[in-house]
Amino acid sequence: MEEQTPPVHLSPETAQWWASVMDEYALEPHHVRLLTLACEAYDSAQQAREVLQREGKIFIDRFDQPKPRPEVAIQRDSATGFARMLRGMDLDIAAPKRLAIIK
Repeated sequence: MEEQTPPVHLSPETAQWWASVMDEYALEPHHVRLLTLACEAYDSAQQAREVLQREGKIFIDRFDQPKPRPEVAIQRDSATGFARMLRGMDLDIAAPKRLAIIK
């Protein structure tokens, strides 16, 4: 079977995880797509988490009212998507090491 390389747009850590999953499992083409989508969702969740750590979860809008930052929903939705895609692949694998939950 031809060796595949991780998509170039993934973070280095996530690309390494993608490659380790590909090495460990013989995936069908639709599972490779799910794995790639899961990795993209993971990276998106991590990017949103980094913004939230730096900026906080709340911003003040133009009416001087507190509002949740858009990254709150991005992080939540991406983490949910990541979990669902992994469940859909039905693999017994560990997530990338950097996964964190914001409190």
